[in-house]
Amino acid sequence: MGYEWLALAAALLWAIAGLMSVVPSRHLGSFAYSRWRMGCTSLMLGGFALFTGGWNSVASSDVFPMALSGFIGIFIGDTALFACLNRMGPRQSGLLFSCHAVFSATLGYFLFGESMTKLELLGSVLVFSGVLMAIFFRGKKHSLDTVSGHIGIGITLGITSAICQALGGIIAKPVMVTAIDPIAASAIRMIAAFAAHSALRLTGYRASRAPNPMTKSIFGITLINGFLAMAVGMTLIMYALKDGNVGMVALLSSTTPIMLLPIIWLYTKQRPNRYAWVGAAVAVIGTGILVY
Repeated sequence: MGYEWLALAAALLWAIAGLMSVVPSRHLGSFAYSRWRMGCTSLMLGGFALFTGGWNSVASSDVFPMALSGFIGIFIGDTALFACLNRMGPRQSGLLFSCHAVFSATLGYFLFGESMTKLELLGSVLVFSGVLMAIFFRGKKHSLDTVSGHIGIGITLGITSAICQALGGIIAKPVMVTAIDPIAASAIRMIAAFAAHSALRLTGYRASRAPNPMTKSIFGITLINGFLAMAVGMTLIMYALKDGNVGMVALLSSTTPIMLLPIIWLYTKQRPNRYAWVGAAVAVIGTGILVY
């Protein structure tokens, strides 16, 4: 499977997990939810890498950059994203987070000299424009889209999550082109993020405490969500970074809001309007250009 399909598969998993995250994230708060999710995922990935022998592929020089990638991209980025989700809902937080494709492409160009052909540039413009159209013109707002608190803080959190996602990919890229096992690499990122969350909790920082107790149903959703979005989704991105450039991987994985359209339609029973579907069609055409 080419890196393009790996990035698209990750986008689909993130779309499913994004909607699943609404209830547990609001129940536990962004810090506690992220901590629980990362703890579960660290055990999954670490155990699987041990079972497959993936840890043997990790060189000592790989640990720091991958841990830094996890600290920035997952600890800061994911926590900021869920804080944005709690304030602005999945539609508007998705709009802000999709900007990580632009940041990644820009950083990839200046740091790694990555470039695109004219056809790839056309496809990229179509994908990003389609994603923005699909989110912005999705249609009548649902209770999921209710803005809570100051909108400026929500926008800042969303942009922060996008920048951190881009930086996490940029830092991981040089390591991923080596012989390191992507599952072990993903495990290092996740363990570093979980360790940072745990350290923050030990400081007694008030926001890191869950406002409500963990329940069996919330834990079940968190466990499944961690498996889909982080154990599988994030690892697919690590595999994609082995062969694809950072900007292209980020661009294709930013199609999550397109994947989310039919899922939210089924969930809310509200059909997106024709402009949203036009945006989705434009993004699909652009994706087709990039993939084929």
